[in-house]
Amino acid sequence: MKISDNVRMVPVPEDQPMRPTSTNIYIIGQRGGQTLTIDSGEAIDKFRWMLRGYLAAIDHSEIGVAAITHHHFDHSGNLKHVNEHLKAEVAVPKNGVKLLRGRLPKDGVKTYSDGDEIILDGGIRVQVMTSPGHSVDSLCYYIEEEGILFTGDTILGNTTSVVGDVNSYMASLRRLLELPNVKVLCPGHGPLITDSEDAKARDRLEMYVAHRQMREDQILEQLQDGEPKTSWQIMEAIYGDTIDKRLRRAADGNVQAHLKSLQKSGVVRASRGVKKRSNPATVAKNKAKEQANRKIIQQGRKLDKAQRNRILAQQENPPTDQWKTPPSYQLR
Repeated sequence: MKISDNVRMVPVPEDQPMRPTSTNIYIIGQRGGQTLTIDSGEAIDKFRWMLRGYLAAIDHSEIGVAAITHHHFDHSGNLKHVNEHLKAEVAVPKNGVKLLRGRLPKDGVKTYSDGDEIILDGGIRVQVMTSPGHSVDSLCYYIEEEGILFTGDTILGNTTSVVGDVNSYMASLRRLLELPNVKVLCPGHGPLITDSEDAKARDRLEMYVAHRQMREDQILEQLQDGEPKTSWQIMEAIYGDTIDKRLRRAADGNVQAHLKSLQKSGVVRASRGVKKRSNPATVAKNKAKEQANRKIIQQGRKLDKAQRNRILAQQENPPTDQWKTPPSYQLR
């Protein structure tokens, strides 16, 4: 999908509530040349084939640098793959390297920090901005000349986002609002947010700020009666049946993030709570079961790959499994 002469979007359809509509891969740079990608999806075939197919059939480009917006696996899972199979250099947030343990290739890794610039062929300038809040290592990328801002999960296409640290998140949103020329928001999930006759991309940023303030006000309202409440009780009262049940843990996480902020500012106090004691035997049993299941899954993948290779090999060789002596032919 073309966004501008220098920017394309590859939306990979999703059916998970935490990834509304699509997970998006962005390609920046001139067609036919070395390009920059932002995010590359989860380490499963549908993302790999979508990206390789788009590059080969439509974009006719090669990836020079594969960057990510943050460490979460649905954005960073394919870093080794694009390095090994597409020969791309990998670029990650400097403070996200430890969080990406096991997902980075041995060589060809660079890091980005706030204020860095990526200069592509044709003079395309991509600014790197830290935007913590959704995660500690979240980055946004900005092409000021075109007004295109790549937001990862800091801003989503058709929902609000999950927040880890409210204070950092609000500061990041306000910083994005100060950018001089934002016309298009390119989210990590969901549709693009573009200027139109009815709304502007900046309006979405302002809505996100207002939404977080609304949630804080709702939480404070729930605590007005003086009765202690858990974050889950507050979440149920605020959200009710308005969200998919599979999003309840995420919603509870957002409530907890607000409560931590309010606690830090002295508005709310919290009891210590009492954690359940783990039964060592049960923990060991569950761990062993998980490891066994993981081995079965890995073995299944190996068998599936071997089966596909056998089928391909059959196409390259005579059917000796069917004929001891195959028919031969000659003129009468």
